[in-house]
Amino acid sequence: MGTLARIYTPAEAAAVSGIGIKAVHNAIDKRIVDTVPSTARRIGGVVRRALTGEDLLRLKLWYGVGATLPADRRYRLFEEIKAAPRAKTVRADDLLIVDVAEARKQLKARIVDLDEAEAAIGRVKGVMGGEPVFKGTRIPVRMITTMLAQGADEAEVLEGYPKLTPRVIELARMWVAAHPV
Repeated sequence: MGTLARIYTPAEAAAVSGIGIKAVHNAIDKRIVDTVPSTARRIGGVVRRALTGEDLLRLKLWYGVGATLPADRRYRLFEEIKAAPRAKTVRADDLLIVDVAEARKQLKARIVDLDEAEAAIGRVKGVMGGEPVFKGTRIPVRMITTMLAQGADEAEVLEGYPKLTPRVIELARMWVAAHPV
């Protein structure tokens, strides 16, 4: 994955991997994935949990093949991936071959989406009290995603806010998932 140097909060990991935030914390607690310390991720002097790009791959595969493979075989799968990090496919069992390249491709696409969302949404202290807004507007991101979550039709939202596009709304959903209140 090209963005392995970056680290992710559990919420960002959940948004990128498509796994629930509780499942991410559960995976950390059960040591399915390890956290990395980060001085950039401090709140009140406490180091927050942070995950690497490889941890995202482990999360995706752990939950992706969870119903098919027992835990011990999933751990062996991770060891095989670690031994051959450039492998496109890895044999997980006699009858199961895991397409690691596809999992990496999906994660990379979601990471690109998250990066695009981060670039499209910002906070300015003097604009809407510092509430996250779509850059170049005064439209609060959380208000739009809340409206959609409460059943508002996306077409109506786009009609009411002509500066927004379907892509920007998609990015807003990802951003809100990666930055819960």
